[in-house]
Amino acid sequence: MAKGDKIFISPDLTHQPTWIEGKIIDVENNPFVGVVISAQTPDGNIYFDKEYNFKTTL
Repeated sequence: MAKGDKIFISPDLTHQPTWIEGKIIDVENNPFVGVVISAQTPDGNIYFDKEYNFKTTL
């Protein structure tokens, strides 16, 4: 996953019933928790968390 990639964001973060689409705006290699991804949805909301809460689109 890299900056600019389209991804799906977990309902655990968004509190929506399904995975929603977003775009990666930052990827950080945090020495304490591992890879942290920040993603923005089309409506402007930004979500960030560990890599496992995001999955790539097809």
